[in-house]
Amino acid sequence: MKIAIEAQRIFRLNKHGMDFVALETIRELQKRNDGNHYFVIVAPGEDHCLKESANLSIIELKCPSYPLWEQIALPKTVKRLGVDLLHCTSNTAPLRCPVPLVLTLHDIIYLEPRQYRTPSLYQEMGWHYRRLVVPHILKVCKKIITVSQFECNRIRHTLNIPSERITAIYNGYSTHFRQLSDINMDIVQKYIPQKDFLFFLGNTDPKKNAVRTLKAYSLYLKRSSIKRPLLIADLKEGYIDSLLQREGISDIRSHLYYPGYIDNHDLVMLYNAAFAFLYPSLRESFGIPMIEAMACGTPIIIGNTSAMPEVAGAEALMVDPHEPEKIADALLKLETENVLYQKQVNYGLMRAQQFSWENTANELVQLYRSLQL
Repeated sequence: MKIAIEAQRIFRLNKHGMDFVALETIRELQKRNDGNHYFVIVAPGEDHCLKESANLSIIELKCPSYPLWEQIALPKTVKRLGVDLLHCTSNTAPLRCPVPLVLTLHDIIYLEPRQYRTPSLYQEMGWHYRRLVVPHILKVCKKIITVSQFECNRIRHTLNIPSERITAIYNGYSTHFRQLSDINMDIVQKYIPQKDFLFFLGNTDPKKNAVRTLKAYSLYLKRSSIKRPLLIADLKEGYIDSLLQREGISDIRSHLYYPGYIDNHDLVMLYNAAFAFLYPSLRESFGIPMIEAMACGTPIIIGNTSAMPEVAGAEALMVDPHEPEKIADALLKLETENVLYQKQVNYGLMRAQQFSWENTANELVQLYRSLQL
């Protein structure tokens, strides 16, 4: 088969969740000798993280805006290439596609009620764009892929999608996320002065639960004799300050480190150097950072909502993410109960082995073949 894969943002420097899912899946497909030829369609960027090979061609498309790139330039290119199908990897797709369309719909959070706007203009515009186009796209998709059974059931029931048109294919994680015997403190100290810190990977999206995590950390500091510092990724100083002032907890500021975006390769060392990883999200369709942290032997504290229990498994340390006191209690238990801590380390290492990009690619190729029949 000749298969076009939309991976619009994988060449940008500051990649995020869906970018890594697309990139790692494509890399795994590229390793295979399955007779398919893959045309990966991207926007120009500085990080040329994927190279062409005998079974993979890279098509760069320039366009002044994302909607024009997706709705005009992408379908024209797909038609010119004469491919058998188009797989769009990041929630949206052309409203009119000249070939059968496969869509990876990571979640439908943007179709659910929300309490307030996101402070990021980019995220806000993306939210409105998806609300506008996705319901129409779903009507023309040959197959819809999502990343967990939780999300599969939610999409099917919310949007009345027939069961045979939607399937769940789990994400994997990159194999460079592993437990290390030595900690490179030069890398760690780019972000925080010491190891055995608490690590929170959030952003301005309300579902990441930054405000309650900071309130939980404030409660932790009042009760802990160790008072570990908190490393916060993907949040800027101004946004953090606004949350601290609003909640009346500005006194914890000296314990916080917030370097902004963290390079993916540095994350490996930071997970290994961390005492625990905080991921008390309100809503996740999968949650790759949970698996990355577990693969590095770092205990996790996660929300007991959405797909997180399904992915992390029954023995993961789960709390009600709406209650900062519960998050703080879990932190203190890890800090004071050595047996529990080691149990979480061992469980995480075992659980992470159930996920791989190789498994993801295998299931994806089976799906492509089913559409050829």
